[in-house]
Amino acid sequence: MQTYDVVITGSGMGGLVCANLLAAEGLKVCVLEKNNQAGGNLQTFVRDKLIFDSGVHYIGGLGKGQNLYQIFRYLGIMDELRIEQMDPDGFDKILIGNDPKVYNQAQGYESFIRNLAKEFPGEENNIQRYCDHIRYICAQFPLYNLQMDGGNKTSVMSEGAEETIASFTSNPKLRAILAGNNLLYAGEGGRTPFYVHALILNSYIESSWKCIRGGSQIAKQLIKQLRAHGGELFRHTEVTRFVCDNDKVTHVETNNGSFAAKQFISNISPVHTLAMTDSPLLKEVYRQRINHLPNTIASFSVHLVLQEQTVPYSSGNYYYHREGRVWSMNDYTQEDWPLGYGMFYTRSEQFPAYAESITVFTGMHYSEMEPWKESFHTVAGGTPRGEAYELFKKRKGEQLLDRVEERFPGLRKAIKACYTTTPLTYRDYIGSGDGTMYGFAKDYNDPLKTFMSPRTKLPNLYLTGQNLNLHGILGTALSGIMTSITLLGDDKIVEKIRNA
Repeated sequence: MQTYDVVITGSGMGGLVCANLLAAEGLKVCVLEKNNQAGGNLQTFVRDKLIFDSGVHYIGGLGKGQNLYQIFRYLGIMDELRIEQMDPDGFDKILIGNDPKVYNQAQGYESFIRNLAKEFPGEENNIQRYCDHIRYICAQFPLYNLQMDGGNKTSVMSEGAEETIASFTSNPKLRAILAGNNLLYAGEGGRTPFYVHALILNSYIESSWKCIRGGSQIAKQLIKQLRAHGGELFRHTEVTRFVCDNDKVTHVETNNGSFAAKQFISNISPVHTLAMTDSPLLKEVYRQRINHLPNTIASFSVHLVLQEQTVPYSSGNYYYHREGRVWSMNDYTQEDWPLGYGMFYTRSEQFPAYAESITVFTGMHYSEMEPWKESFHTVAGGTPRGEAYELFKKRKGEQLLDRVEERFPGLRKAIKACYTTTPLTYRDYIGSGDGTMYGFAKDYNDPLKTFMSPRTKLPNLYLTGQNLNLHGILGTALSGIMTSITLLGDDKIVEKIRNA
C-alpha cells in the first residue's frame, strides 16, 4: 500500500489546485483519476482533427492583477497558457426572440454601461446602479478578492437574481439582457441568488478570454507543476471506497490497489463521496441532507465541424432565449425545447477570419435519459447505448439546430459534421451523478443549505470542487484554495497568491 500525506480523489480544477498548493507547502501528494484524461470539465475531445472543449469555453478574471490571473501566476502556469482576449465590445452577445438586434455586453464597467446605455436611452443611471451593486456584492466575498478578513456576508446571499435585477429597471428587455447569459449558472426565477450572477458576471466584465486549442492546457500545466513539486497523478485509477476506522479515513481502495494517507480530499460529488464512505460519524441525517440537495439542470450540446471559410469567426459568444423566458428556460416542453442556448466559436488557425467549429449547448433534464440511465459508456469502456439512443441524439440535435437557424439562417449549409453530447456523456466522463452542469443548485430562499464547508464529519476527509461555493474555473480554483487553507489550518497561501 502506497502512503502519502494527502490523497486527492478526482483531478478536476479544485483537486488540481489543492494538489499544487499542498505540494508547494512540502506535503507528499497524489491525485487519483479514473479517466485517461485529467481535468474534469477542462477535458477536451477531438473530432475530425479539431479540438472541442467539454465545458470550458471562456474564462474571466485573467487580466493582469485580477483574481484568476494571480492564482494562475502563483501556481506557475500563467505564462504557459495560450489564450486570447475576446471582443472588448461584446464578450457576450444577447439575442432575444425575434428581436433582430444584438445586445453586447462589453469588457470593462465603463464600456459595459456605455454600450447598454446607447441601446436604452434614459437607463444609464439604472445600469450604473446595477453595476455598482454587482461590485458591492463581490466585495462581500473576501476570498473572491484574495482576502481573508472574515467570512462571506450571509445577508447578501438572500437576494434573488431575478428580483434584484428587476429592482434596478422597469424595462423588461433591459432586464432580459442583464440576465441574458444566465445559462452560465442555469439561472432559475424564484431560486437563483443574485450573488451567483454577480460573482460570475463580474469576472467576465473585468476581462474575458478564450483558450487557444482548448482548456485542457490548464490541466496539463497544473499536472506539470504538480510533478515539479514532487506530487503524483495516477490515471485509470478509480476510487471505489473510503476505508475508515472509528474516527478517520485510513486509506482508499481503487481498481489499482490501495492508497493510504494522513488526509484525504474528494474532488468528486459529495453524494458519491458519502456513498463510498462507511463511518458512524456520518449520521443518516447528514447523509440525507446531502443526498436530497437539488442539482442544476444537465445539458445537451451539438459540436459542429464547419466547411472551410464559410462562417465568419466571432470572438464573442451568443446567448439566445425566447422572449419572456430568460428565467424559465428549464421549464420547457418537448414541443418548445429549447427555450435558449449558448453558442461558442473556435477560430481557424489557417483562416483566422473564419470559424473552424461551433459548439451550441442548452439545458436538458436528466429525466429524458431514463431509457438509458443504467448504461455506461466512455472511450475507455462500457457498451454502446443502441440505435434508439442514437436516434434520440439526432432528433434533439436537429431540434436545437432548428432553433439556432432562426437567428443564424443558412448555418446548416456550412456544417461538415455534427456531433452531440447528452447528460449521460457528462455523467460518465465528468462523474456528476445526473449530468448536472454546475453541481448543487444554489437557492436564495435557503442560502446556507447548499453553501458547503470543505470539512466533513470525518476530521481528515475534506471536499473541494464546484459543489462548495461557486462553479466554473474561478469558482473551483477558489474552492481548492479554501480546502487547502482548511486542511493546513493556515491562510498564508492567500497572501502568497495576492502578492505573486
